[in-house]
Amino acid sequence: MSILLTGCTSSTTMQKKSSEQLKEYRTLLSPSNELSIVRKPSVADYSRFHPGKMTELPKYNPNSDDIDLRSSDLTNLDLEERFEDLIYADFDSKTQWPDKLPDNFDPHMIMKLGKNPGLGLRKLHRKGITGKGVGLAIIDQGLLVDHVEYKKQLKMYEEIHCNDREASMHGPAVASIAVGKAVGVAPKADLYYIAETHGNFKGEGEFECDLTWLAKSIDRIVEINKTLPKDKKIRVISISLGIVERLNGYEKALESIEKAKQEGIYTVYVGSDPYSGLGRNPLKSADDITSYTRGESWKNMQYDNSELLIPMDSRCTASPTGVKDYVFYREGGISWTVPYVAGLYALACQVKPDITPDVFWEEAFNTSDTVYGRKKLGKIVNPVKLIEKLEEMK
Repeated sequence: MSILLTGCTSSTTMQKKSSEQLKEYRTLLSPSNELSIVRKPSVADYSRFHPGKMTELPKYNPNSDDIDLRSSDLTNLDLEERFEDLIYADFDSKTQWPDKLPDNFDPHMIMKLGKNPGLGLRKLHRKGITGKGVGLAIIDQGLLVDHVEYKKQLKMYEEIHCNDREASMHGPAVASIAVGKAVGVAPKADLYYIAETHGNFKGEGEFECDLTWLAKSIDRIVEINKTLPKDKKIRVISISLGIVERLNGYEKALESIEKAKQEGIYTVYVGSDPYSGLGRNPLKSADDITSYTRGESWKNMQYDNSELLIPMDSRCTASPTGVKDYVFYREGGISWTVPYVAGLYALACQVKPDITPDVFWEEAFNTSDTVYGRKKLGKIVNPVKLIEKLEEMK
């Protein structure tokens, strides 16, 4: 499954919207005197996309999406000889496995390894560098607000021009990557979340993008930030979406991003800064820098070494199918890098409150690691060295 929100397309929205649902857009804001959880989207049921017991495992095709085994029942299959296909599968807590699996394919271990944000981040967490006291906002799709990964960190959930009825797959993933207690980069940052649909569905799968609603959501975050105490301010917004000139509302979105900047809020989005995503061997530790590879989405493309590489693939995140459920995505897509960067910026704000995006990126490049293999992989972010350098600059 490729997860990419550039421009206004997503290849991962599993919910099929009815013609009536396409007309329903909600704007639900907190009361003026108190931030709140304005609605609780229902859990998603992915078993309806894979009803009954599977009779055959699809073969992996490198030119198409990964094999989707989320909430699937594979108990009737003999998969002992299917390692080369299974290693490219997406699956979740509700996937039912057969007795006959390859010896070197352990889905429970793969999920455990995938929960680690990697590259030494848990070392920083043990030292108390967790994003505590820093506000991080996310604008994305409907959220399963009670998921154990981020329920305690969630300070607000609002909706602006949102037509998601149930929790999306995208929202819980980006929220947990940013602030999840086990999965996240900044597990004690305060989370402010707005669910927003950046345009209008026209039926028959047609979607007309309009960034005006995204701009309104950014403006809302700036408005909220003005009500927060000085030591609890929102410092970064994560938007897993490409903001490009050809889209309706582009100028409004840029104006809102600039307003946020003037309030000390950095907005991270797809294409906002020079970074790209890393692949990873799902059988190795995410702390082992040699486990990282070129991202699945660009592994056959030219890399010019001008971008900082951020973990992206082989991640295990919060799932919308239950408040204690997780999902493993073999191919993450660039959407997963955005909340990682936002979370890392929250850590930077904790240790150096006067940090700016320019200083952050300069030092992120200066402290990066370069990995060589059959091909030069490029500059990989080193969270530990970055934070240590910023601490020295205080």
